[in-house]
Amino acid sequence: MTSARDRDADAADAETLDRDDFGFAEPATDQSFGNALAKARDGTRLTVDDATELLATGTDRDGIDPVRKEAVLEAADRRRREDVGDEVTFVANLNNNVTTACNTGCLFCNFKDSAHAFEADSDADHAGFTKPPAESRRIVEDALEMGIYEVCSVSGLHPALALNEEHHEVLAGYDDPESAVNYKPPERYATDPGTYTEQIEAMSVGGVHLHSMTPEEAYHAARGTDWEYETVYRELAAAGLDSAPGTAAEILVDEVRDVICPGKIRTDDWVAAMEGATAAGLDVTSTMMYGHVETVAHRAEHLKVVRDLQDRTGGITEFVPLSFIHQNTPLYRHGVVDSGPSRDEDELVVAVARLFLDNVDHVQASWVKSGDAHGLKLLNCGADDFMGTILSEEITKRAGGEYGEYRSFDDYVEMITAIGRTPVERSTDYRTRRRIDPDDGPHGPRLGPRADGSPMLPNRSPDGPGPGGESTEADD
Repeated sequence: MTSARDRDADAADAETLDRDDFGFAEPATDQSFGNALAKARDGTRLTVDDATELLATGTDRDGIDPVRKEAVLEAADRRRREDVGDEVTFVANLNNNVTTACNTGCLFCNFKDSAHAFEADSDADHAGFTKPPAESRRIVEDALEMGIYEVCSVSGLHPALALNEEHHEVLAGYDDPESAVNYKPPERYATDPGTYTEQIEAMSVGGVHLHSMTPEEAYHAARGTDWEYETVYRELAAAGLDSAPGTAAEILVDEVRDVICPGKIRTDDWVAAMEGATAAGLDVTSTMMYGHVETVAHRAEHLKVVRDLQDRTGGITEFVPLSFIHQNTPLYRHGVVDSGPSRDEDELVVAVARLFLDNVDHVQASWVKSGDAHGLKLLNCGADDFMGTILSEEITKRAGGEYGEYRSFDDYVEMITAIGRTPVERSTDYRTRRRIDPDDGPHGPRLGPRADGSPMLPNRSPDGPGPGGESTEADD
């Protein structure tokens, strides 16, 4: 496996960053907004310049023009109706993140805790966690009884996590494994996280669909070796992995990654990992985390990377825009950014994704990032999927997200029908779908291996814990 970055380099300290020093060019194109909009309306494949104009509502002026914005949203909503109709899909799922231990140093993240704090002899106070495989299995088993059928697992890069026992031996063989390959043996830690294959086997129980192993985690699962990404993903698939999330993407432009995540994989490694996953027979998703230091031109370039990848592989099931949650992140604490994206930007990102990604069928709106009302608005900007029930959510919450962690099927039916759309329960890969009759309540999942249509948490206390002890309180 190849890598285009030096893992020995320390992540930049947010205190030293000055937004004026990034050197990012002001977005400018040889296209006009009017021409770009006409192409979008006609269904002509858009260029990066077209997408830049639409995201900016014209680079010929400052700020977002409200009239132009509405024209872009209308074109995207019409394209959504033509491409996928009026159904709004969602899944019954659980987030089970294995560990918050991580030393990568991404400046947009507040999910991580320094891995040193997890060592057995450390007296550092932290709020993080590491779940051994047996605990992960228990959490999934409990959730299966509630009717879920998807488990999403995205975790920190714990230094003791290796792909398998062979990988442990390879990493331990380095003269200075901590510095050379970010490795310490499991016995150094208060809790042994097991191996990646053990965690996958533990969570892949009872017919659940396991959606896990980001490109960054796949890199970690092969660090210090010459293993190809396809080899890593094939071993994980044999252990029970069903699909891979295309997170760790942030903005797929290296000059942006050099600022916000200099210790993370580069764009070409992210692409190589996704190609490896699809070559191993796995479906993948794609994401973009926007609204921090990047420009609209960077967003357009990111969309081009995703579209080109889909042209080559055909394995991407959905595009997931992730609005940057800023409140508790190093970028915000040190004054590099003063906010996340505006709601206008959220709407334009969803809309231009629908118009530009002509080879990706599904675009997701996020109630976790945006809340209910704005999430529903995004469904009228080109999105057709509304995430899932999410019986536990830790990443956005730790970054300062204000919205809840759980949505019931009744919540979904009420919200989706309120905007005149059809609620549809779907499988992770979208290949199995079930239209829901709004009048046939109360509603619950039926696609899960143990689902019988019962509400997922019928006796849920407003402040009570959900699976894994995480609060499942929904916002109003």
